Amino acid sequence: MSKTVLYDYWRSSASYRVRIALNLAGIDYRAVVVDLVGGEHKGDAHIARNPQGLVPVLDIDGQRLTQSLAILDYLDKTRELNLLPDDAAGRARVQALAYAIVVDIHPVCNLSVARHATTLSKDPTDMPGEWMRHFIRPGLQAFETMLGEFEQTPYCVGSQPGLADICLIPQIYNARRWKVDLSDMPRLLGVEKACADHPAFVAAHPDRHAPQ
Repeated sequence: MSKTVLYDYWRSSASYRVRIALNLAGIDYRAVVVDLVGGEHKGDAHIARNPQGLVPVLDIDGQRLTQSLAILDYLDKTRELNLLPDDAAGRARVQALAYAIVVDIHPVCNLSVARHATTLSKDPTDMPGEWMRHFIRPGLQAFETMLGEFEQTPYCVGSQPGLADICLIPQIYNARRWKVDLSDMPRLLGVEKACADHPAFVAAHPDRHAPQ
């Protein structure tokens, strides 16, 4: 079987999700950095891997996969990670948690989006930070309310980390990076604390993958 290779960037939320899942699955992989700041993702070599020019890209089992949620689904099905409940209604509710972050918060808070908004602003002072806080805080407040449907024991929906946790923790990292107030979100903070003690999440943290 060919070596698993993850093309990623240390601060990419989508790459962070996949690093967590690979760690949960116990998959040894080689990381290849795609420098988003330097524009390497727009170069011919990376466009050949992913026509969207995005990270992550995962080479695994002779397959080349893109889009973090699709990769997570593949790992869940091939490595039996049990990231979602078995029943249809339970799966839908947990997927709603994940999508609230991946579909609704993350795209509008992608740094390239915020930077473009800055170029269009007549008053760009602290524009990226203001933009991020404007969207991240209410999005996470809604997530906090949604968590009220579940018992955090200690993860989002039970006793083992799942899809919602994998999506939440990178977004919390971004929230703290942009100084978003999370003090009134006790359920979310409880999940963050539990994940901070889990080896798969610890090993995936951006600080562990930052350029030296």
